Amino acid sequence: MRTVHEVSKLTGVSIRTLQYYDKIGLLSPTERTEAGYRLYDDAALERLGQILLFRELEFPLAEIRDILDAPVFDRDLALRQQIDLLILKKERLDRIIGLARDMQKKGEITMDFKAFDESKIEEYATRAKAAWGTTKEYAAYTEKAAGRTTEDYKTIAEGLMAIFAEFGALREQSEDAPEVQALVVKLRDYISEHYYPCSNEMLGNLGKMYAAEGEFRENIDKAGGKGTAAFASNAIAVFLAANN
Repeated sequence: MRTVHEVSKLTGVSIRTLQYYDKIGLLSPTERTEAGYRLYDDAALERLGQILLFRELEFPLAEIRDILDAPVFDRDLALRQQIDLLILKKERLDRIIGLARDMQKKGEITMDFKAFDESKIEEYATRAKAAWGTTKEYAAYTEKAAGRTTEDYKTIAEGLMAIFAEFGALREQSEDAPEVQALVVKLRDYISEHYYPCSNEMLGNLGKMYAAEGEFRENIDKAGGKGTAAFASNAIAVFLAANN
């Protein structure tokens, strides 16, 4: 665990900014000490890294929060596309630097302003945002999220993790046990109520994401104990096999 001062020193993000991120539900501390001091674990730092990448690409904070909190968020895809966008921005900056040096060398202003053209970046960003945020599921999530407070976000996220804690309590049972299958239905209905319509196809995709290495698996195992994410994923697969 790192204190807010240590995170600020490590990342260059001011303490005031970290406090603001907590206030708007963008980056909450992992836990607080008895004195109320914020503490952050590695998963929180990874989320901060994602936030900083999106900020570098000039995404609004509210949009970053919605993207990162959406259950359909694909971290690996986002990283690949963020890298591509950053390369495009670097190439544009290199062109502008070259133009400035040329102007300095010639001692006159050139009328070729193509170096400032951002159309290629904007086109790629539009495609990337389509992958991050304009699926019908994400559109439904955005509609449901409208007007939610920071406390609302936290309560809904805690409710989702509570379901995974229930999975964890049953993980010694068979995945096809009635109690376990009832939890799959509960999970599906919770997602539909608070995020977006959870079809069988989407439920299957989520199940695969839960079992994969990454933030989903870490958070689920944290809520229900080691192995909970894989157990929930297998239970979902059993459910879909019986209901497709």
